[in-house]
Amino acid sequence: MGKTFVQKVFEKKAGKALKEGEIVFVQPDYILTHDNSAAIIKKLDQVKEGIKVKYPERIVIVLDHVIPAANAKTANNHKEIREFVKSQDITHFYDIGRGICHQVLPEVGLAKPGSIIVGSDSHTCTYGAFGAFSTGIDRTEAAGIWITGETWFKIPQSYKITFHGKFQQRVSAKDLILKIIGDLGADGANYKSVEYHGQGIKNLDISDRMTIANMAVEMGAKNGVFPVDERTEKWLKLHKAKSYEPVWADEDAVYEQEYEYVLDDISPQVAFPHTVDNVKDIAEAEGIKVNQCFIGTCTNGRLEDLHAAAAILNGRTIHPSVRLLILPASREVYQKASDDGTLSILNSTGAVILPAGCGPCLGAHQGVMADGEVTISTANRNFKGRMGNKSAEIYLASPETVAATALKGVVTDPRKL
Repeated sequence: MGKTFVQKVFEKKAGKALKEGEIVFVQPDYILTHDNSAAIIKKLDQVKEGIKVKYPERIVIVLDHVIPAANAKTANNHKEIREFVKSQDITHFYDIGRGICHQVLPEVGLAKPGSIIVGSDSHTCTYGAFGAFSTGIDRTEAAGIWITGETWFKIPQSYKITFHGKFQQRVSAKDLILKIIGDLGADGANYKSVEYHGQGIKNLDISDRMTIANMAVEMGAKNGVFPVDERTEKWLKLHKAKSYEPVWADEDAVYEQEYEYVLDDISPQVAFPHTVDNVKDIAEAEGIKVNQCFIGTCTNGRLEDLHAAAAILNGRTIHPSVRLLILPASREVYQKASDDGTLSILNSTGAVILPAGCGPCLGAHQGVMADGEVTISTANRNFKGRMGNKSAEIYLASPETVAATALKGVVTDPRKL
């Protein structure tokens, strides 16, 4: 019987055969934290004041959640983190402005095929786009790994999702992953390793794969992962990733569940408040009035997403009743979008260009809604209070749908423009 991706990646690290459901202790290749590093540092101090981390070269810290600091508390946390980084000789530190952690880590060449990456953020699963096993952990576990260098996993069962075909115009990866989550449910893949297969993958660029992998956790999955192909290798070479060994499932691997999707059949999708699996076809959402449109986040803040929005908005002006926020996922994305004129196009429509970070997505700052307001967003979550106000509503959609909506002031099918 063949082995799944998750079995093979952990067997390689553990040096022994493993079965689904088996407990294994491993040393992750990298552990990611962000602004919550301040809380993790305090947990270290509770163990022993002045304790040293085990492997400083495996720690990656990105300040991205509340940047620039919105208050004195945040500023002091950032200061504490910077001091900790210096005292612990942590080299993989990226200060404010570098970008959102899930975009930065791949950009600096650390999202490597066949590696195991954990992070104190639930969307650490993004790196499955590069053939890595990546998953979120809590702060206490992060502190433990800082100290010991290792953690344990229960080898998950696996789902296989096969893609065929190619998207129709102005339909994209966000529509696909929303469709999948709507079909399976927010708990439909609880603690499963989700593998993506099929000829349709060749029609998905790295940005598409990152969007799909990013939202694996929204259907309860432990991780979501793509095979390494020519597109992956080209991206890794461009970002100077080194010393990696791809791993993939055997052809005769056995899966708990298997699903198939024809990309040609996917239409624009919208997740209604207040759960990400409350997904409906665009036809059921058209005409809903919105106050704010948000394009960005670790899910859809990449250059390709900004290009898709600019293609729709170019030469037009956003609806007078709408605020449009644009948030590039990293400094690299921001710079490229500036160099090729994309930001100029978006700015001329009336959009507000924000610094690369997470602020509006989690409701920290730069996009909090008033009572009763509605936002349509390219983010990955829409529960009550997610963007800072429990009395507001969030719809989730693709960059194309959000851009079209910004023009009309109501949810709009981008294919009709």
